[in-house]
Amino acid sequence: MTAIKSINGRRVWDSRGNPTVEVDVVLENGVRGRAIAPAGASRGTREAIDMRDGGAKLRGMDVSRALANIAKLNATLGGMDATDQEAADSAILALDGSALKENLGGNATVATSLAILHAAAADAGVPLWRHVADHYGTEPSLPLPEIQIFGGGAHAGRRVDVQDFMIMVPGANSFDEVMEITNEVYFAAGDIMKSRGKLAGVADEGGWWPMFDSNEEALETLVQAIEKAGEKPGERVVISLDIAASEFGKNGEYRLALEDRVLDSSALIDMLGGWLKSYPIASIEDPLGEDDTEGMQEFTRRFGQKVQIIGDDYLVTNARLVKDAVAANACNAVLIKVNQAGTVSESIETFKAARKAGWGAIVSARSGETEDVSISHLATGLGGGQLKVGSFTRSERMVKWNECLRIQDELGTGAFVSGAPLANTWWARQ
Repeated sequence: MTAIKSINGRRVWDSRGNPTVEVDVVLENGVRGRAIAPAGASRGTREAIDMRDGGAKLRGMDVSRALANIAKLNATLGGMDATDQEAADSAILALDGSALKENLGGNATVATSLAILHAAAADAGVPLWRHVADHYGTEPSLPLPEIQIFGGGAHAGRRVDVQDFMIMVPGANSFDEVMEITNEVYFAAGDIMKSRGKLAGVADEGGWWPMFDSNEEALETLVQAIEKAGEKPGERVVISLDIAASEFGKNGEYRLALEDRVLDSSALIDMLGGWLKSYPIASIEDPLGEDDTEGMQEFTRRFGQKVQIIGDDYLVTNARLVKDAVAANACNAVLIKVNQAGTVSESIETFKAARKAGWGAIVSARSGETEDVSISHLATGLGGGQLKVGSFTRSERMVKWNECLRIQDELGTGAFVSGAPLANTWWARQ
């Protein structure tokens, strides 16, 4: 047993310039673990709640209340075994006592839980990815990146309705090759947009901030960028979308502001189905709203054998919701965001529920990020198969991609999963 000696929090700043919570866990032998809580802009209503101060100071975004709760966590967890992640997380849950971490704040709980995981890895003298694999009995592998080229929705002033236009490179032979191909596509897209007067800047997650006249224009431009980079769309490089439909839809009614249209669930499904037919899309996230289970079921029925259908706001890294969705045949993959759940153990439980059902699992960052690299190690250690971080620029994104390159040096290029996560999509059947 290696006991926790102290847990200390401090205020740091995320990629949006907002305050967030950093936690240091110090063990009795002097070993230290550290982690930082990210924050999302597009948030499911059932995910863990960040505790913010409210009021006029820092636009209500300060975290002094959440930091004050670190003292409570210190008193509760002090003396516990840092290598027993499940016991530590159970103690966090018991102390909070709420479904959505309202009492301690999800930002306080996730930073503490992750810091304990880091401390245990440091105590064992191994990289975090290796500790994760050893602790949870998984086979580590380098994940297939999912990388934003155009930002939209809540990440780009809602200039386009769809939140993320991304690429994946399942035809690559190494993580490094993915980065090289993505570089070519990313800058080709920027060149095309600039030449047409369609470039407004850079969005929250580092993707280009577009000035498109329709959502489909973004898809057409992305295909052109892939071609300009010397690739054939649908071969090595495919498209991935995060619709984030809950951001513009409720009660089965979806308002596409850019195109001044209102669609019901059926019409939205038909529109997205048309995109799947016309463009090399291999993965699509939250195609319907979090309150539209019937719509999600219908979308999965029609397209679940063609593409990866990911639940994010719909499932909020919740094992019970994943099990319900499996039973309802809604989605076939889940996004894993540790801060949605609030603790490492709840996130792992969700990951295991998805894997048991034969689903895909994508470890994901948030739009408000930091230099913390925990998710690069989680995706690798769990053998999760996929990693969604944001775009190819901005240091809070690149630090995570670069960490995967360092891990690749340790594991070898043979540990890269390549196209395996998309084995059940049209891409793998070509």
